[in-house]
Amino acid sequence: MTWNQAIFEVISLRSFSSVWYWIVLAVTWSSVSHYVIGVPYDLIQRARRDLSGQAYLDVLDLVRINVNRLLHISKTAGMILIAFSCFVLTSLALMAFYYDAELAQAIFLIALPLTGVGLLSLATARKLYDVDPEGEALFKMLLRHRLWTQIIGMFAIFFTAMYGMYQNLDLIRHL
Repeated sequence: MTWNQAIFEVISLRSFSSVWYWIVLAVTWSSVSHYVIGVPYDLIQRARRDLSGQAYLDVLDLVRINVNRLLHISKTAGMILIAFSCFVLTSLALMAFYYDAELAQAIFLIALPLTGVGLLSLATARKLYDVDPEGEALFKMLLRHRLWTQIIGMFAIFFTAMYGMYQNLDLIRHL
């Protein structure tokens, strides 16, 4: 057995039948929905209970920092990031569905919805910058963003699970 055969036996490129892919998918969406514009959800909950406490001031600071960071990135490198993202997604889609590469399919099914969440984060950051809400209005906007992130994640996980089951059943059918 050569070294590359040993590596490919240990690291299977059959993504949808690998438990590691599903762990990565779950951890990715758990992390994405936990951080709302870079603010941890548990901090938002703590700040919501006490609008005069340190947690509320921390949320205000984190929102301000992350909104300014996202808007600065979009102003300075926005077009480059759009071009690069489109290139990567198009390349993944071609490898995945035209050349039938399962690893590319698996990565594409994670990357495409995350791109949507990135665009949603940018839109929310712009709205937060324009409105500059405080108190309950701020929490309402952050929680709405988290809800939409979770909805995107729910559909992404559901579609990925259905597609993965189809791929695994199709593999069994061809054996």
